[in-house]
Amino acid sequence: MTTQHTYRVIVRGTWDGLTDDDRARLLADVDQHGLAQMRFTPEGTLTYDAALKHFSYRFVVVSDAADGEEMAGALAEDRAETALRALGRGHRELRSTVTDMDTMKINRKGRRVG
Repeated sequence: MTTQHTYRVIVRGTWDGLTDDDRARLLADVDQHGLAQMRFTPEGTLTYDAALKHFSYRFVVVSDAADGEEMAGALAEDRAETALRALGRGHRELRSTVTDMDTMKINRKGRRVG
């Protein structure tokens, strides 16, 4: 039996080749994709601002621990590609930042022992 780890992955990219119609549609929904909507979910949460230069997706990826962070990043980038293709929005320069939630240390402030 393999050990599963939960990863939080942020996939960042740059919009590319947006038409005037693409820009109008993205701007119409910009309030639904701002800082307040940033959540890590399996299907991904898209965030961007009105400048329409960069965007990010936040994903939760559950994967075999043996495959590591590199695989979790690749899976998230693939999910982002699929979602952007479904939206019909051009993009480039995808890159990911991965955090393994199962190995992350938590520093608890103010906790005293003894």
